[in-house]
Amino acid sequence: MAFTTHEPPFRFRQGTRPLLISMPHVGTHVPPALAARLTEEARHVPDTDWHLERLYDFADELGASVLVATHSRYVIDLNRPPDGASLYPGQSVTGLCPVDTFDDTPLYADAADVPGDAEVAERRDAIWQPYHAKLAEELARIRAHHGVAALWDAHSIRSVLPRFFDGKLPDLNLGTGKGISCDPALAQTLLGIAESATGYTGVLNGRFTGGYITRNYGNPAQNVHAVQLEMTQSSYMQEKLPFDYLPEVAAGVQPHVRRMIEAVLAFVEGRAKG
Repeated sequence: MAFTTHEPPFRFRQGTRPLLISMPHVGTHVPPALAARLTEEARHVPDTDWHLERLYDFADELGASVLVATHSRYVIDLNRPPDGASLYPGQSVTGLCPVDTFDDTPLYADAADVPGDAEVAERRDAIWQPYHAKLAEELARIRAHHGVAALWDAHSIRSVLPRFFDGKLPDLNLGTGKGISCDPALAQTLLGIAESATGYTGVLNGRFTGGYITRNYGNPAQNVHAVQLEMTQSSYMQEKLPFDYLPEVAAGVQPHVRRMIEAVLAFVEGRAKG
């Protein structure tokens, strides 16, 4: 089946400081012809990283560049390798063009509607490639201008998902590709902020060690430091329909997230000056 979309693949705001915040899973758009093939449950796009733009509303004030996906991860997952290879071999994962929800239910009402190789390639060309081209272009611009660049890949997920992990997930899950995507000193500073956040739990390279974006673009030897933060949605929003943002809940965690972003900026700007 041919894939078409009239929605731009991303929104982008250029900042003034050496940090790009990427939000690859906040998109909710599903082209109507594709939505018609999905189940009623899937049309609600429940596995979205809801409201992260609002949670990170301080990004512009801090001078960060911001890259935001527009399409649902059900169309294509921007944090997966372009060949669809598993990021966590041996563990349950969703693919480049997912066929099931996080609750392990089918996305497509009819098995005949599952995308084939040709449609996957069309989605990749229309959405995945432009997003990653912009991401790489902005990191290159930042590094050329400042001598160093930081990439913060912002994510959120339901706090309890038996398919992927046992029990309740820690609230602040930092991932650095098991230590390859950013300077270890920066990673430890961020972990210290997460662990000292009263009322929240934090971990470094636990269940979530960073997806394709963190692992592919982070290169400390080339002065590009990448970090993924996977937050529990219970820290700031309602985890079930209608997935409302909860301002009074978000107000508790938002200052800690901001402190982490400020720490990233302080680290890379210190390197730039050095």
